[in-house]
Amino acid sequence: MKRLFFTLTLMLAGAVFAAYAAPQQVADAGDAALDAREMRAWLLRIHEAASHRNFQGTFVVSSGTIVSSSRIAHFCVGASQFERVESLDGQPRQVFRHNQLVHTLWPRSRVALVEERSLLTTFPALLQAGNDRIADHYQVRAQGVQRLAGRDADVLLLWPRDALRYGYRLWADHETGLLLRVEVLGEHGEVIESSAFSDVTVGIKAQPEGVLRPMKKLDGYRVLRPTLTPTRFDAEGWTLRQGVPGFEPVSCVKRPLDDADGDEGAMATQVLQSIYSDGLTYVSVFVEPYDAARHRRGMQTSIGATQTLMRRHGNWWVTVVGDVPATTLRQFANALEYKK
Repeated sequence: MKRLFFTLTLMLAGAVFAAYAAPQQVADAGDAALDAREMRAWLLRIHEAASHRNFQGTFVVSSGTIVSSSRIAHFCVGASQFERVESLDGQPRQVFRHNQLVHTLWPRSRVALVEERSLLTTFPALLQAGNDRIADHYQVRAQGVQRLAGRDADVLLLWPRDALRYGYRLWADHETGLLLRVEVLGEHGEVIESSAFSDVTVGIKAQPEGVLRPMKKLDGYRVLRPTLTPTRFDAEGWTLRQGVPGFEPVSCVKRPLDDADGDEGAMATQVLQSIYSDGLTYVSVFVEPYDAARHRRGMQTSIGATQTLMRRHGNWWVTVVGDVPATTLRQFANALEYKK
């Protein structure tokens, strides 16, 4: 389980109803509804700020009874991006990113994971740039300006048009558009999960060497370099008999499922991962050969907004995970079909 959730966290990191009127506690009559053009402008501004602004701060993720915090620094030099994330709770972990190259280091166990990530969906970059499908699945309302982390922030409510996705409340820095806080909302407007900067400084001086230097110093580390092989779900013999409304395939790879915490004896089972998105949130479908010693029984778990469904599918073991309601994962799992 630790190995599985580690892989899911890396790919997702993690770490963002038929149409009906939102409850009173979620949407107020005084809110300003945004049309598709205004919505796209707001979301692209948020995305561009996460990609092209220099900032650093402490962000806190609250998921049920679990609270974790990290320090993040992000720099831009020309077209290149540099990022450093250090966990402040639990086992020490450091993440260094230069564009799509990501190094994850566990100093105590002296393990380093080095990989290329084509999808970077970590907070505060939650959105797919240029996506025009969000308005098909969410209503967006402007909810005024609030003070957060010492800065004025524009508040946006994204309310789902069906029961297949959660709602979101976003706080975007009024001056720059940087996403300062995200709340994931349940059916009745209750907060399921929250990610927010407790302090943040925008416009800091770029320090790319603070990222590149530790990426080059891996002496004494056991370095894991998983190979991701691009593929297509149907080319591997799999299909969805019926698509899940709003979710489109965005990536499919084969990758080894390595040991989560770097212990010796790590397994390297080839796992197929297909990622689907509605433009805002993601669902990953993992398929691996069934192994009775490891896959003892199916289960469904929930950690904050992240739902995970695991079950046997003939000679295969299927894991579906995403920040979506459990019913959405079941639709994915029930639609899976192997044709080879």
